Amino acid sequence: MKEGPHAMNLNHRYKPIDVTHNDHPVSGMAFHSHPFYEIYYFRGGKCKYLIGDKIFVLSPGDLILMDGMTLHCPNVEKGEPYRRTIVHFDPALVKSMTDAPLAVNVLQPFAELKNHRIHLEGERRAEAERLLEKMGELYRRSDDKLAYSRLLIAFLELLLLIYEWCRTQEGAAAPAFPSDKERHAQNIIDYLERHYQEDLHLEQLEERLHLNKYYLSKLFKEVTGATIFHYLYNRRINQAKIHFLMDRELSVTEVSYKVGFKHPSHFTRMFKSMVGCTPDQYRRQHAPLRHQ
Repeated sequence: MKEGPHAMNLNHRYKPIDVTHNDHPVSGMAFHSHPFYEIYYFRGGKCKYLIGDKIFVLSPGDLILMDGMTLHCPNVEKGEPYRRTIVHFDPALVKSMTDAPLAVNVLQPFAELKNHRIHLEGERRAEAERLLEKMGELYRRSDDKLAYSRLLIAFLELLLLIYEWCRTQEGAAAPAFPSDKERHAQNIIDYLERHYQEDLHLEQLEERLHLNKYYLSKLFKEVTGATIFHYLYNRRINQAKIHFLMDRELSVTEVSYKVGFKHPSHFTRMFKSMVGCTPDQYRRQHAPLRHQ
């Protein structure tokens, strides 16, 4: 099997499939989100992945089912390789391929488990890697209709395996954190998730978590690769994007207050800095199509 990541974008509304190969480690990855589901498979290296309100300390063979609209960012240890396979796909594509009586709902694990990790070993790991490698090979010939059709079949086979693995994994205990630092960072994220809409200060975290605020700041940056307030602002902006997509009757000002900004002008500046456009521009760009 050829090592190295494959990033597959099965988004039929734009490009049907897009595959990129990158064998180089990464640094300074930014928080991001996207309107696709994601299958993330970790092949090797050292990485802590922050996905929504969860920290995953990854091991080779970890496969993560991800709702792409959840804020996520990998923190890769410097000087280490970072080998992974990423599959992005629009759930509408899968629904169009499985719309048949008595068909298994292969999207159920994504919808119900949200951001969920499965650790693969032995035959399961070999089977997943075989399929992902096959999908990469078929993509390179996907201009051919037959190869593209075979790619979709291999993709469905992977989804069926994931569905089966999730059923047999029910009740499995979550892996323990390797050190207190990851546990403390998770506690910080849990607190921010409950209170991100409020006016927050380090002193509050210090009081609630019973740890020195300077120590909290240092360990959070070490574990996640981001400062506490960089994470907080990204969390607020990402929630604003969700409101603009789902709660279209809310004004920009209402959304800014709803996600924890005290001043709409500050919200607009932060949104443009992080997203690349103003909140109004984002809403217009993502407005639903009106049928004539």
